Amino acid sequence: MRDIVVASLKALSEGGLTELTLRKIARRMGGSITLITHYFANREALLNAVLEYVLADADAILGDLDEITDPRERLRVALEWFLPDTEEGLLQERARVALLTHQGAEPIIGEHLRRMEPAMRAVLVRGLEEMVPADELDGAVDLVRVWVSGMALSVVEHPEIWTPERQMAVLRRFIGMFSPAELPTG
Repeated sequence: MRDIVVASLKALSEGGLTELTLRKIARRMGGSITLITHYFANREALLNAVLEYVLADADAILGDLDEITDPRERLRVALEWFLPDTEEGLLQERARVALLTHQGAEPIIGEHLRRMEPAMRAVLVRGLEEMVPADELDGAVDLVRVWVSGMALSVVEHPEIWTPERQMAVLRRFIGMFSPAELPTG
């Protein structure tokens, strides 16, 4: 089933929503449509699985962040999660951009995008909460959210310029702008 979802992400990233049909996914996978319909009754079910896959990734990173005690390292891991610095990361980001253009046409897309934003903000809150004073956290999350969106879009537009190494270098410089917040003692 994961292979079908990944093939669907690839289809979305390469051709948008028009490439997300059960028949086209089966063709991409070199099998019959029966394989796809065994798991997904229709395109909406397949699209739902793709979107749930991305949301599950956000839940997983939150668990990972809870295990990190160093605030600067936690912020680094949180921000790195947003960067499309791997083939799968770039694939997901291209698919997300493709879906953004269809959110009005397919209600399920808008619903998932509305669910995704709080999930992404939760990752940023967890990464930033010990790096900025509590009364500045919302504003810092807004700033960082815009930064990660801009980075991701830049990579989608020009992957040849924004190599993983360059993304990491910019990430290090960006993190250098933050220092752990002075928390009041009780």
